[in-house]
Amino acid sequence: MILSHTWPMIVAAVLLGTTTLSRGEVPAIFRGADLVVGEQLIRQHRCAQCHAERVGGDGSSIYRPSGRINTPGLLRGMVEQCNSTLNLQMWPEEVTAVAAVLNRDYYRLRD
Repeated sequence: MILSHTWPMIVAAVLLGTTTLSRGEVPAIFRGADLVVGEQLIRQHRCAQCHAERVGGDGSSIYRPSGRINTPGLLRGMVEQCNSTLNLQMWPEEVTAVAAVLNRDYYRLRD
């Protein structure tokens, strides 16, 4: 189920064309993930600001802390932990979309 706040993102994604990761380029867990929704949720929930508050600087040092996140499943699990801890109320497919964007932009993990 997709929340009503995601409908504008879906419409924009359809109009822009490329909204999902293609097979073979990403881990199986992220195949079909909606990157536009993931990017919007990262902005909406102010993830970068929260990370900056936790680790300082621009917050990017939170990514790949000493190899702690080294599989796609662990990455998705960490996003789910933020979702639960901060009560962000994201649906499972939204958590996957956020994790897929983080994998694309920071982690580049493979199966």
